[in-house]
Amino acid sequence: MAEATTIQDTRYKQVDRAMRKLGYEKSALIEALHVAQEVFGYLENDALSFIAAGLRLPKSKVFGVATFYKYFQLKPKGKHACVVCTGTACYIKGANKLIEAMEKKYGVKPGETTEDGEISLLTARCFGSCSLAAVAVFDKRTVGYLNEESVIAESERMLNVANA
Repeated sequence: MAEATTIQDTRYKQVDRAMRKLGYEKSALIEALHVAQEVFGYLENDALSFIAAGLRLPKSKVFGVATFYKYFQLKPKGKHACVVCTGTACYIKGANKLIEAMEKKYGVKPGETTEDGEISLLTARCFGSCSLAAVAVFDKRTVGYLNEESVIAESERMLNVANA
C-alpha cells in the first residue's frame, strides 16, 4: 500500500485486496479499475496513481485504459442521471434532439454533470428498447417515445420526485 493517507481509507484497502488477490499482476488492471470505480463512484486521480503503483504500471497506461473503455468514469456522477439511447432506432427517432434539448436546458454536454451536481447527461449505444424509440433512462426508469419537450418534462419530474 502507498501513502499513509491511503492506508487509512478503507476504499483503497478494497482496491489493494483486489490487486493482491490477482497477484499484483499487470493483467489485474481492469479488475482493479472496476473495484476502484465501485468503491469511489468514479476513477479519481489518486486511485489511478494507487493502482499504477500497486501493479507496477506507468500511470499513463492506467489512464489510457480508464479512458479507452466507456464504462469507466473519470468525474463524479450527478445525484441523478439521464441516459439517452443513441442506437440506430433512437437516433432516427431524434435522440440527437433529446441531447440538444438537455444541453440547452442544463448547460451540459454528454458525459458532463451540472455545476450543482444534480444531473449527469450520459449516452449509451442501445438499450434494446427499439420499439419505444426515442428512449432515455431517468434514474433507472426507462421512458420511451420521447421528444424535446417530454425529455425536459421527464428530467424535471425526476428532480421533483427526488426532492419531494
